[in-house]
Amino acid sequence: MSGTLTAPALRHLTASDRGRIEEITRAVGVFRDDEVPVALEVFDAATAGSSDYTAMGAVLDGRLAGWICWGPTPCTLGTFDLYWMAVDPAMHAAGIGTALVQEMEGRLAGYARLIVVETAGRPDYRPTCAFYEARGYRRAAVIPDFYAPGDDQVVYVKTLTTG
Repeated sequence: MSGTLTAPALRHLTASDRGRIEEITRAVGVFRDDEVPVALEVFDAATAGSSDYTAMGAVLDGRLAGWICWGPTPCTLGTFDLYWMAVDPAMHAAGIGTALVQEMEGRLAGYARLIVVETAGRPDYRPTCAFYEARGYRRAAVIPDFYAPGDDQVVYVKTLTTG
């Protein structure tokens, strides 16, 4: 490797990406088996044109390497949820997650005021929490035992300037 990272190409996802999205989401190794179908349901809605979700993918070296899905939070003004994000573990530390988050934030700039990320508090999610914190998200809440006994929900937020 030359020491320089190639920036991933970002694009909207299509229904034909579904198999690879499932593969990436399972490969991450932190999502339970019952969570993956929920991710795919959101993916399906996004690629079917639902205004509730936007799904983007990152392509590196000709292969879909990660994905992100976000949408407006119902019953709020200017708040958006980052619903799902997963990067192929073989491509971690290649800037893919950062590129996906920056793309989302860039697309929301000017009209979103708050991005909310809900994630787990289990030890295997420590790198996930560190990822969001390093990108300016602040821990706003912890709900003990939310997902399961011993598995807290950790809520991160990031304020965007509007106007």
